[in-house]
Amino acid sequence: MAEAADIQGAAPAPARRRWLRRAVVLLSGTPVLAALVYAPAPAAQAADSPVDVQLSEVSPSAPVKSDTLTVQGTVVNNGRETIKGAHVGLRVGPMVGDRSAIDEVADRKGFRPGADPGEIDPAFAVKIDSLPSKVGQPFTIKVPVNKLDLGADGVYQLGVSVSGTTDSRPSEQVLGIQRTFLPWQPDPAAKRSSLTYVWPLVSTTRVTAETGSDEVQTPVFKDDSLADELRPGGRLERMVSLGRDLPVTWVIDPDLLATVDAMTKGYRVRSADPDGKPVQGRNKAVAEQWLSSLESAVQGKKVVALPFADPDIASLAHHGKDVSGTLGQLRPATDKAKQAVETVLHVTPSTDFSWPVDGAIDPSIVNVATSAGAHNVLTRSDSLQETGALGYTPSAARPIGAGTTAVVADADLSTAFEGDMASAGNSTLAVQRFLAHSLALNLQRGDEPRSYVVAPQRRPSTTQAESMATALRGLQAARWTQPSDLEAAAAAKPDPGAATQVPGAGQYPEALSRQELPVSAFEKIRTTQNTLDRFKVILTAPDRVEIPFGNTTNREMSTSWRGRAEEADRYRDEVQSYLLGLTDKVKVIPKSDATLSGHSATIPVSVQNSLVQDVHNLVLRVKSANPTRLMFGDSGESEQEVTVQGGHSQTVKFTANATASGPVEVTARLFTKDGVPYGKERKFTVEATEITPTVMLVIAGGVLLLVLAGIKMYASRKRVAARAAAEESTQPSDGTADTGPQSTEGSGTGETVDR
Repeated sequence: MAEAADIQGAAPAPARRRWLRRAVVLLSGTPVLAALVYAPAPAAQAADSPVDVQLSEVSPSAPVKSDTLTVQGTVVNNGRETIKGAHVGLRVGPMVGDRSAIDEVADRKGFRPGADPGEIDPAFAVKIDSLPSKVGQPFTIKVPVNKLDLGADGVYQLGVSVSGTTDSRPSEQVLGIQRTFLPWQPDPAAKRSSLTYVWPLVSTTRVTAETGSDEVQTPVFKDDSLADELRPGGRLERMVSLGRDLPVTWVIDPDLLATVDAMTKGYRVRSADPDGKPVQGRNKAVAEQWLSSLESAVQGKKVVALPFADPDIASLAHHGKDVSGTLGQLRPATDKAKQAVETVLHVTPSTDFSWPVDGAIDPSIVNVATSAGAHNVLTRSDSLQETGALGYTPSAARPIGAGTTAVVADADLSTAFEGDMASAGNSTLAVQRFLAHSLALNLQRGDEPRSYVVAPQRRPSTTQAESMATALRGLQAARWTQPSDLEAAAAAKPDPGAATQVPGAGQYPEALSRQELPVSAFEKIRTTQNTLDRFKVILTAPDRVEIPFGNTTNREMSTSWRGRAEEADRYRDEVQSYLLGLTDKVKVIPKSDATLSGHSATIPVSVQNSLVQDVHNLVLRVKSANPTRLMFGDSGESEQEVTVQGGHSQTVKFTANATASGPVEVTARLFTKDGVPYGKERKFTVEATEITPTVMLVIAGGVLLLVLAGIKMYASRKRVAARAAAEESTQPSDGTADTGPQSTEGSGTGETVDR
C-alpha cells in the first residue's frame, strides 16, 4: 500500500542485505534460538509500567545540526512504591522505515527491549533521587543535536524513559516510556512536496427565521453564544488570529459571515423571560472587531466559499434528493455564498469546491455535490483509497469523470488533531506525528514532486487550532514541503496510476450515515417552502419574507445539525410555526350571524391585514350553503378582489338575494388569484326572510284601507266642526238673534266696526 511505501534512502546497503539474508537462513534453522533472541517483551510488562511520562514540549520540532534539542515534560509515579535512584533519559533512533511504521511506533505501549533504542549519553539524563507514589516531577532535557548521531534524512524515533528501582524491583529497569518522532531534514530537499492546509471557518446555526418589522428587518438569534466564539480567546477569534500568519486556504461558510455582519448592524436575541419577547443583542462591537480582523487576515490569501449554510451534501444525496424541490436549493446557496463573501470581506472567493462531511463520498454524493456547479469534491484518502499498486502516496487531484476532480486529502494528516489537544502532552505528540508523516510523504520514492492536501475537522476547538498552527509553523522552514493553495492542488497534474474509482454506496461509513438528516426533515422543509410560496404571492414586498426564509431553508439543511437531531427538528418546527403565524396575519375577520329582511340586501365581510406591508392578489369568496334559499348574484357564491394596506382592515360588501325564508350557512374565505385557498374559512348564518308578491298586495291593500279610513274620518270631523261654527254664529251673545252686520250712525267717530 501507498501508506507502507519505503522512505527514499532508508533501504539497507547491498552488503547489509546479504548479511540479513544469511541471518534469516541461519535463524530459520534454529527456531528455538530465534524465539529466545527476538521474542518481544510480554504484554504484561507493557501494561505494568508504573510511571507515566508526559511530553509537553519538543523544541525545535524539526531541528537542524546547529540546534539544541529541548525536551520538557513530567513524570508521574502511578505505582504504590517510591521509586529510588531514578533518571529520565533520551532514546533516539532507529529511523522509521515508512508511514505505517510511524503509526505502529506511535501506538506501541510499554518499553520493549530490542525494539526501543538505548539511551544516549547519560550525561544528558535528568536524575531524580526519589519519586514517591502519586507524585509528579517535571524535567527538562537539553542536548546539542550534533550529539544525537542522526544519519540520513528521515524520521527517527524519539523516546523519553524513566529508569529506577523500587523495593519490589531492586535492580534498575525501565519503569515508563513515551515515544514520539524527530523529523530530520537539516538541509532543503531537492524535491519538495506541495502542501495545502484547509483552514475552516464554520460554526453552528444561530439565526432564526424571525425578523423585526422595521425597515432593515432586524434578525432574531436563538441565543448570544456566537459572541463567545468571536471575542478574544474564543474559538473563531483564535482561528482568525492564528491563520493570519499561516500559509493556509481559508474555507468559509458564508452564513457565518452573514450572521456576524448582522450583529454589527444590530440584532435581537430570544429571551428566556415568560413573555418571550426578544431583547437587544449587546455584542455589536465584538462582531465588528472580528470581521475587521478576518478581512485583514484573508487579504492576499485564497478563499473558498462553501454553499451558504454549509448544506449536508451526504444527507441530501441519501435522503433529500427524492423530495421535490430539495436539490433546487443548492444553486441559490452557491450564488448567495459568493455574494456574501464579496460583500463582507471584499475578496472574490472560489465557489468551485464541495466538501462532504469527513470527505466521505459515494456516487450519489458526488452527483449532488456537483449539481450546483462545483467541479471539485474535497474527499479523503480513507474514502477514495489506493490499491497499493503505486508504492507511494499520489497527489491529491484525481479525475473521477464528467469533468469532476476529487481532491483527496491525506487522512493521517487531516485527522492528526481531532483528539483532546487541551493537554500539552497530547498536543506535542500530535504535532511531532504530523511532521513525521509529512516528511515521510516527501521521502517516498518518486521522481516528481507531489501535491498533498490537509482537510481537518470542520470546527476545530481552540486547542486543536493552536496545535494545528504549531505544526504548520514547524513546516515554515520549507525544507521538505512548500505551501500551496486548494485551487492549485485541484489543478495539479494527477498521478496516472492513482485510484479514481469512487467507492460504492455500501462503503459509506455507518457512523456517518446514522448522523444524517432523515427524509422527514426534508419533507418538513418542503412543507415550509410550499407555505412560503403561497404566502409571497399576496405580498407587495415579497423580498421581506423570501430572503430571510430562503436563508433559513439553507440553514435547515446545514451539516452543523449532525449529532443534534432533536435540536434540528425543533428548529424546523419553529420555522414552520413562525411562517404560519405570519400568514395568519392576513385573514377574514370572524363575523356574527346576520338577518336578511327583504328580497335583496348587502352583507359586509371584513379582511384584516396585520402585516407591515400591503397585500394584494387576493380574492374574497362567499358561498351559500343553500342557494335555493339565499343567493349571491345569480348563483350560490360570489367573489371580489381584495387589496388591504398594512395594519388595516378592508370591508367588502356582497349583494344577497333571498328566495325563501329560513337560516342559511354562509362561508367566507380568501383565495389567491390563481385559486389556491388562503387562510382559514369563516362561517356565519344568515336568517333569510323572503316576502312574496301576494303578501305585498295584502299589505298594500291594508295600508290603502287605513289611508281611506283616515281621510273619511278627517272629512267627517271637518263637516261637524263647520256645522257647529255656523250654528254658533246665528245666536248673539245677549240672547237676541244675530241679524247680520249693522251700521251705527252719530257715534262721533266716523268708523265702521267688523266683528
